[in-house]
Amino acid sequence: MLNYFNFRPFHDKILITNDFGNYAFLSPEDFSLLVKDQFPEDSERYCELAEKLFLYQGDEEFFLRRAQETIKPGKNYLFTSTALFIFVVTGWCNANCVYCQARNGDMISCGKMTTEMADRALDIVFSSPSRAVNIEFQGGEPLGNFEVIRHIVKQAETRAECCEKEVVFSLVSNLSLLTGETLAFIREHNIALSTSLDGDRELHDKNRPLRSGESSFDLLADKLPAIRAAGIELGAIETTTRSTLGRAEELVDTYRVMGMHSIFLRPLTPLGAASVIWDQIGYTPEEFVSFYRDCLHYLLRINKAGYFMSEGHAKIFLSKILGGEAVNYMELRSPCGASIGQMAFYHDGNVYTCDEGRMLAEMGDPAFRLGTLDDSYNELVDSPVCKTACAASVLENLPECCNCVYQPYCGVCPVINYALEKDVFAKVPGNVRCRTYKGMLDTIFDLLYENDAETIQILKNWVGGNV
Repeated sequence: MLNYFNFRPFHDKILITNDFGNYAFLSPEDFSLLVKDQFPEDSERYCELAEKLFLYQGDEEFFLRRAQETIKPGKNYLFTSTALFIFVVTGWCNANCVYCQARNGDMISCGKMTTEMADRALDIVFSSPSRAVNIEFQGGEPLGNFEVIRHIVKQAETRAECCEKEVVFSLVSNLSLLTGETLAFIREHNIALSTSLDGDRELHDKNRPLRSGESSFDLLADKLPAIRAAGIELGAIETTTRSTLGRAEELVDTYRVMGMHSIFLRPLTPLGAASVIWDQIGYTPEEFVSFYRDCLHYLLRINKAGYFMSEGHAKIFLSKILGGEAVNYMELRSPCGASIGQMAFYHDGNVYTCDEGRMLAEMGDPAFRLGTLDDSYNELVDSPVCKTACAASVLENLPECCNCVYQPYCGVCPVINYALEKDVFAKVPGNVRCRTYKGMLDTIFDLLYENDAETIQILKNWVGGNV
C-alpha cells in the first residue's frame, strides 16, 4: 500500500518526503512505479521505501503503531509545555545596530524590569508543567540591568530546587559591559553566553556601532580571552546585511581566526530599523541563498581541511532530515513555539507570545500581547492570541505548505506574516521567508543529492554523528 508523500522534481530525479522526515531521490521510472504501486515487493528499492514508510504491506494497525513511534521524535515538542522564558530585563542599549528590530528610528525604550516584576514573572515560569525550563536574558543590552539578572538567577535556582525542576540560563549580550564580576557570576551559575558577530572589524562595526563611538568588534575581541579562561563557551549569531554579500569566505575566516567552531547565518528581516533603510542594507531571498550556499560550501572545505565548524540553520534542518529528530527551534516547528514553547516577559510588565511578538510591540503594535504579569500561566496560554498563533502555524493545514516537499523540516512565523502582510496567514504565495527557507533547503538537499561520502559524514558530524 502507498502512504502519503510530497514530491518535486530535483535535477534529473524526483525528491519525495513524508511526514516522518524521511526522503528519497527517485528516477522518473521508479517514481512512476511508486505512484502506480507497482514496485516488486522483493526489490531492493521497495524494501528501502518500506523502511522509510513510503510503502507498507500487511496489517494497517501494525503500520499505524510503527508510524506513531516513528513520528514522535520529530514532534516531541508537542508533548511538552512552555519551557523557554525570555526576560527582557531592559530596553536600554548602548549600541545602535542598523537592523535593530526593537525600534523604527532612534527612539528606544530605556525602561528596566524591577525585582518585584521579576518575581511575578517567575511565578508564571514555575507554573508551567514543564519539568525543565530555560530562562533567557535579553534586552536592549541585558547587562545594563545586571542586578535584576542576579536576583532572577538566585530566585529561580531556589524555586527549582523546591519544586524539583531543572532550570538553565542563557544570556544574549553584546559583551561591552561584561566585567570580571559579571563573568564570575556567569561561570558560577553555568549561564550560557551568546553574542552577535557579523564579520571582521569593518563589517561588524558598520552593522553594530556603539553609541560611544568605540569599536564593538574590538570590545568583543578583548573579552574573548577572559571568557575562554573562565571555561565558558561563547555562541555567536551572524546577521546578514547587503554589505555581507560576496564576503562569505571573509566572514567564515573571521569566526575561525577568533576560535569559533559554529556560525549561525541569519537572514535579515525587513522589520524595525531595517525596514526604514531596507534599500541600503536589504536584499532578495535569492541573494541571501546564494550567499548561504557560498558559506556552506566554504565551511565544508575547511572541515575537510581539518577545522571543525558547523552552521546553525543546517544543523537544525539536518537533525530532521538525517535523524528524524526535531531541534526545538521555535521558528522551525509546526505549530511554532509562540506561547506553547516560549513566552517573553517585557520590562514594563506585559507578556508576549515570543521574542518576535515583543519586538513587534516595540515597533508600536501589541497584537501578540498575551496579557500581563498579573495573569496566571493558564490564563496566558488560554489567550485567544496564543490559539491564533498556533492555528496559523500548523504547516500541515496551510495551503502553501501542506503539499510542499520541505514541509517536514520547515516552519512559519505568524508574527512575521502579520508584520509584513497584516495577516497571520501569509497572503502572498512564496513570500520572503518561504523563498529563503526553500533556498536554504535546496542547498542542503543538493549536497545530499551529490552524495559525496566525506561531505555526508561532515553533515552527520554537525548533528552529532549518530544518524
